[in-house]
Amino acid sequence: MENICIVTGGGSGIGFEAARILGKNHKVILVGRTVSKLDGAIDKLKAQGIDAQSFPADISDRESVKKLAAYAAEQGNVKTVIHAAGISPNMADGEKILEINAMGTINVNEELAEVMKAGSCILNVSSMAAYMLPEAHSPKQIYRLSLKDTGAFLNGLTQVLASIPEESKRGSAYTISKNFVVWFTEKMALKYGKKGIRVVSIAPGTIRTPMGELEGEAASSIALNGALGRLGEPEEIARMMAFIVSDECSYLTGVDILYDGGSIAAVKAMQEENQQ
Repeated sequence: MENICIVTGGGSGIGFEAARILGKNHKVILVGRTVSKLDGAIDKLKAQGIDAQSFPADISDRESVKKLAAYAAEQGNVKTVIHAAGISPNMADGEKILEINAMGTINVNEELAEVMKAGSCILNVSSMAAYMLPEAHSPKQIYRLSLKDTGAFLNGLTQVLASIPEESKRGSAYTISKNFVVWFTEKMALKYGKKGIRVVSIAPGTIRTPMGELEGEAASSIALNGALGRLGEPEEIARMMAFIVSDECSYLTGVDILYDGGSIAAVKAMQEENQQ
């Protein structure tokens, strides 16, 4: 049975690069909302000899993801899921960011795990932004609702957002949503570990992608002030992602891998200096 790699947000950027690398030993299914973008990516992958197809879906819609899971299971053994779909602060309002980044992660993890077998892996894409939310400000009590009542969970996060000044709403929604992805990854690793499914997340720094460019100078400056003093390239993080989901990492689960060129290390160092 052919091994399947599902890549959400695979139409461009990190997701596309991951599909290109993993397509060497998987049949690839690219998932996204924009059909034209998916078609363009599929053409590029096929030109490189990769067996790839698209499945248009809205990850924030549970039924849409359920259909994706059923379709993928018919195609072969769903061995790898790269959940790279998400939106950044400059792409939508705070509520939509929570809906896609947080609820989308719940839907993708829970529905696809139902059709995955032992030896498979789900890799969620978080963000270095997850590390910018102080532990004391992380609404863990609301995160816990995601495990039993997703409606109450989303409502709780929306209420948190309502208390934040308008100019900070989108950035805060993004930070909280990615902090949640790290938390949720741990819980899914515990839930599916006995089934032999690994669940890991990776936190990219500022990567040279269309989404990264949308965030402008603010995001770039964090990278330029980081340990390596440069932006990351999509292929760099895609290679790391391919390694994480491979059988060579068969004991890795329930953790977030910070892959940011030392950006957060620099932010922490600056904070410590300011406190002295």
